[in-house]
Amino acid sequence: MIEKYQRFVVDELFPIDLQVVNGPFRTFLPQLQELREKAKSENLFTPHLQESEGGLGLNLVEFAAVSEILGQSPIGHYVCNCQAPDIGNMELLAHFGSDFQKEQFLLPLQKGEIRSCFAMTEPENAGSNPVNLSTTAVLEGNDYVINGRKWFTTAADGADFNIVMAVTDAEANSPYERASMLIVPLSTPGYQLVRNIPIMGDEGEDYLSHGEVLFENCRVSKAYLIGEEGKGFKLAQDRLGPGRIHHCMRWIGICERAFDMMCGRAANRMLSPGKPLAEKQSIQNWIAESRAEINASRLMVLDTAEKMQLHGAKAVKEEISTIKFFVANVLMNVIDRAIQVHGALGITDDTLLSFWYRHERGARIYDGPDEVHKAALARSILKKYSQ
Repeated sequence: MIEKYQRFVVDELFPIDLQVVNGPFRTFLPQLQELREKAKSENLFTPHLQESEGGLGLNLVEFAAVSEILGQSPIGHYVCNCQAPDIGNMELLAHFGSDFQKEQFLLPLQKGEIRSCFAMTEPENAGSNPVNLSTTAVLEGNDYVINGRKWFTTAADGADFNIVMAVTDAEANSPYERASMLIVPLSTPGYQLVRNIPIMGDEGEDYLSHGEVLFENCRVSKAYLIGEEGKGFKLAQDRLGPGRIHHCMRWIGICERAFDMMCGRAANRMLSPGKPLAEKQSIQNWIAESRAEINASRLMVLDTAEKMQLHGAKAVKEEISTIKFFVANVLMNVIDRAIQVHGALGITDDTLLSFWYRHERGARIYDGPDEVHKAALARSILKKYSQ
């Protein structure tokens, strides 16, 4: 199966992915839809879903390996319908959604007929602590009235519905029971996509965007509440645990593509006749260090995925924090070395390296900044010594 995915990515996606990310993205939507249909016909679509849901029934460890392959192309996960934030929303609705929510939102999402987004981070509050939220959802009769502003709502542009985290009980005894999650169809009056946020000058569009969104007296039925009121924080943790495995394996896929580009450039770029760049010891060091770091990252993430699969997300809190900051830093190291080996070409949009450098610098920030994960890991380790 891995070989089949690899062939599909190399043969179908590599030839066009640079053009797609340089955009306009929407001009490629018909072509991408054809590729989605081809992925379906070749039994590569939604590998994370159970066979009864139209997927391949892969477990977390198996999907992690597939996720790395798809991560080699910026459009790999999209074409196979397992991209963020849709995959996280699928998992959330599958585990906690009502029958109505599954019929209305989950099934079309699983079939790739619609897209979704997820709104938690706010401009005025530190995103590393989702307990601090200003967005509110006040129950009036049978409706929740939502007010607030969110940003870095990935793929809000072109999505059909949003899952928003909002405070439903500001007076709750525990700060972890103040918020809930609600589904908001994006046609709902009072919802607005304010802008696609430029990332180092690149706004992006559609699936390749991060939106700032506004809720102004946005009214949705109680039927759109996911799970129980006050359980938003718990749902967020359940959603983000496997999500960090997905992210890390995607990053390793990016590392492998950047590594391949770096080695190819080093071997073929001549400093003088018969003298390739690869003969320079600094370049050789970068190649050796990158290979070791990528291999180490992969084994760490797969080990964490296996433990999570066996014992649940709570049992691997330390491992999740470890892989999150470790792999994010390996990603940046490998991309930076690849850019340096490419010279001036590396900072142009003539390769994928500049796209990844812009958009993946956030790897050290989103899903919890490096510093938060390091502090959490250190505290957890030191507890064992406090006796």
